[in-house]
Amino acid sequence: MNESLPIEIIKPVIEQDSFRSVLPCVEKVDGMIFAVAACPEIPMPEQWMPWLIQSGSSRLVDSDVDILADTLMNGLRSHLDYMRQGRIALPPYCVDGVESKGDTKRPSYALSQWLTGLLFVHKNVESVWQNAWQQAEKKESNSETGLSDKKGISEPPEARLTRCLKMFSTLANIELAYQQRRADQVAQLSENLPLLMQQLPALLKDYTNLAGDLACALPNQFETFSKST
Repeated sequence: MNESLPIEIIKPVIEQDSFRSVLPCVEKVDGMIFAVAACPEIPMPEQWMPWLIQSGSSRLVDSDVDILADTLMNGLRSHLDYMRQGRIALPPYCVDGVESKGDTKRPSYALSQWLTGLLFVHKNVESVWQNAWQQAEKKESNSETGLSDKKGISEPPEARLTRCLKMFSTLANIELAYQQRRADQVAQLSENLPLLMQQLPALLKDYTNLAGDLACALPNQFETFSKST
């Protein structure tokens, strides 16, 4: 299969000189788009695209704005296509091996940036997740099965989301994670880091599955965005 990853679709444009001073690195942009695609109710482009602009002093000409908008939407559609197939479009090089610094191991800079982008968007759409949660609970209140019982999953959805976000935060800022631990805990986290990174794709999948469960209570924007041209 020669299907391109979303990051490969956006990279040629994101890394052009005209955008370098305006946008974060391509991995962070891709992580942000992933989180937009995974949101239970996908925000409108005019809402989420400005989140990517990191320099208010930079100016883009209209033609650049159009090119950037088309590129970001193509990246969004690509992530949605992967999610519809039950796949996670995490760039493989982000999780290939770990780096060592002194006595401790670290994820790659690329992975840290990708997850930082994901978490930045998740924070911006927390109210959307909360609203979806409330709508889903109302919808399920008269049903015998709730969100936690779907697909054979008995764990409460709140615990699933918390576990996902905790892992994302740890790998996004490993330095902070080490600072918050005792010396013996630092050594244990460093030793377990390769295993944690192996678990990341499954947690990203659970994150999108949970969003999909919540989205069932909301208007289906998934089809709107994935089929738009």
